[in-house]
Amino acid sequence: MHNRLLDAIDSPESLKQLKQDELSILAKELRAFIIEAVAAKAGHLGASLGVVELTIALHYVFNTPKDEVIWDVGHQAYGHKILTGRKKQFHTNRQKNGISGFPKRNESKFDSFGVGHSSTSISAALGMAIASQLKGDFKKQHIAIIGDASIASGMAFEGLNHAGVTNSNLLVILNDNAIGIDPSVGALKQYLTNVKKGIEGQDNIFEALNFDYSGPIDGHNLPLLILELKRLKTVKGPKFLHVITTKGKGLRQAEENQVTYHAPGKFNPITGELIAKSGFSQAPKFQDVFGHTIVELAKQNKNIIGITPAMPTGSSLKFMMEQLPERAFDVGIAEQHAVTLAAGMTTQGMIPFCNIYSTFLQRAFDQVIHDVAIQNLPVIFCLDRAGLVGEDGATHHGVFDISYLRCIPNLIVFAPRNEIELRNIMYTAQLGLNHPIAIRYPRGRGTIIDWKQPFSKIEIRKAEVLQQGKQLAVLSLGTMAATIEECIDLNEKLKTISHVDMRFVKPLDEDLLHRIFKTHNTIITVEENAVKGGFGSAILEFTAEHNYKNDIYLKGIPDVFIEHGTVAELQESIGLDTKNLTKFILDKLD
Repeated sequence: MHNRLLDAIDSPESLKQLKQDELSILAKELRAFIIEAVAAKAGHLGASLGVVELTIALHYVFNTPKDEVIWDVGHQAYGHKILTGRKKQFHTNRQKNGISGFPKRNESKFDSFGVGHSSTSISAALGMAIASQLKGDFKKQHIAIIGDASIASGMAFEGLNHAGVTNSNLLVILNDNAIGIDPSVGALKQYLTNVKKGIEGQDNIFEALNFDYSGPIDGHNLPLLILELKRLKTVKGPKFLHVITTKGKGLRQAEENQVTYHAPGKFNPITGELIAKSGFSQAPKFQDVFGHTIVELAKQNKNIIGITPAMPTGSSLKFMMEQLPERAFDVGIAEQHAVTLAAGMTTQGMIPFCNIYSTFLQRAFDQVIHDVAIQNLPVIFCLDRAGLVGEDGATHHGVFDISYLRCIPNLIVFAPRNEIELRNIMYTAQLGLNHPIAIRYPRGRGTIIDWKQPFSKIEIRKAEVLQQGKQLAVLSLGTMAATIEECIDLNEKLKTISHVDMRFVKPLDEDLLHRIFKTHNTIITVEENAVKGGFGSAILEFTAEHNYKNDIYLKGIPDVFIEHGTVAELQESIGLDTKNLTKFILDKLD
């Protein structure tokens, strides 16, 4: 596809050569380029389409990269990447060894700050602005672009609260489109809606925080954006610009169906229609097993509550929100609040299932310790997207949860190897436990078509021997069991080994471990979590405590941040795929 203007743009310098009335043509071309690229290769669509004009205006008015532009989360930074010298590589977006789907400092000098989790932009930009002041640079601009869903998060408020008592050269742009990944929720969203309609009777919340507030203005009106940004360059101290945009702007389906077209997969760039998946019946996604099972259980147990921080679609809590709306809560991007809210409910005899992606629970580590575990409140954490998640890369892999949860007293940690185990542990947990529990399961599909089996209770601590053998034992955790079963199926020699699904990282099934260690020379642990401090480390601690001298090998995520690629590519790159594991086990067997 030949874009006359876009073809000539490889940096903000070349963008600045354009006449102002050519910029709206460039906006059309940039939109078409993003649509075509995402249609072919998948990725985040709606967010980048919504900020095309804003992106052009920022690079046109400001002196980037000297002026620092920070995109919160980064779902919306595709246009930014294309205009800052990455147009030719853009077809590699989110693919192994290609460019990242998020801004990344080591990828480009135009990516001022690495992002992926929400609500960090204001704090980072303020940090840069204060540093510029201390260095005596009062001309440099620092711009944070944050969405209405992200600005409702606690960390964004902390940043605003501090910025308001400084005289730093900070501009916060609120990209207000009334949606994050799912529709925005909460009182601040209601306030912003009223501001847009001109019916807000309260004083301006941002002016109350000492920001010079302007807006709301139309974020798709390029001349107006340019005029306002030029004016704001001359205003001293913290400034706040409220911009109204439409997520998915320029593609009808993406505007009408903003949740689906946040990251739609592959689609037809001309019609916008999604490319249909193959018709054969597939095993369900783990998130859907959670979503349907919690509804089933909640209909039998009136004390069950569902909680998610802004991920009702991604976690599939949306099923409960549709059927039992008064008992299912989307609390917005507020993981800390979600955990402590669950703790509060538990003190009143409720049974909250707090569903948070593994990577996002990192943000509520203190609340898990202080508000849940110290008080031994039996909150049920369902950690979706545990393990490698694929194309979202280092900011989103859920590979630390076993390490950071295993050290917390009172907490049970369980990893189901399949969908039926997930159902049964959810059933078991709501019958009543004496401790909080974290249940970790991966992104994507399981392996069992006929997964809706009658519930049965799981005995806490009990591991399961899947194959009894001798000499060498593989202790697997979670869905890595299926990979080890594949290894065994593919190689006759491996029919002689033992394979144990440990299920519980904490408490460990020590009775079974003693039997295994006394009857096998070699032990291999396999997990999709960081090897440092993970499940394998727990086994090593057990051996040290009981003075076993067996040969022990740990397989898991090495001590580096894993970049983006398909899950299969990433597993292969670190030796966690069937072929590499088979070779590794055979090697140790000989």
